[in-house]
Amino acid sequence: MGKFEIKKDKSGQFRFNLKAGNGQVILSSEAYKAKASCENGIASVRTNSKDDSKFERLEAKNGSPYFNLKATNGQVIGTSEMYSSTDAMENGIA
Repeated sequence: MGKFEIKKDKSGQFRFNLKAGNGQVILSSEAYKAKASCENGIASVRTNSKDDSKFERLEAKNGSPYFNLKATNGQVIGTSEMYSSTDAMENGIA
């Protein structure tokens, strides 16, 4: 798995990005009010990313594939970047 980075956004909320070894963002989180909640989101990624059924594979209006990673309760943990192909998206999931 890549590296997680936590940042505070302009509104003062916390977000994390999961970056691949090459520095490219694989997954971006929703906003969290507390850093501890953001860290819990990272833990949720570590747990739920092991289960392929937690990945919702989608297509943007322009046809670019992307995915959402969902928690057990169905809530979106994070959204991927837009990919150039389905194979590239599946590589991002892997």
